[in-house]
Amino acid sequence: MENLEVKNKEYKSMLERQVCEVTFTKVNGDERIMRCTLHKDLIPQATKTDPLSTKKVREINLEVLPVWDMKAEGWRSFRIDSVKDIVKSNFVYL
Repeated sequence: MENLEVKNKEYKSMLERQVCEVTFTKVNGDERIMRCTLHKDLIPQATKTDPLSTKKVREINLEVLPVWDMKAEGWRSFRIDSVKDIVKSNFVYL
């Protein structure tokens, strides 16, 4: 569990500073590359109609990291233990 917590903090810290490309294995076994972020300037403001964007009290699951998918323009998540690679993206925003 300690390793997951360390990786969770590391990935979250990277994603809060920039857009990253995360390569991971989905639950169904497919590999996926997702361009995502947690950078506050790139995530839309929370609304009452979008429960995934609002902060609420819930059990913290260090095995899964919710992120903003830049391509899908929505919240997605990946399992920390399924990450194969995470690198800074060349994505540029204005």
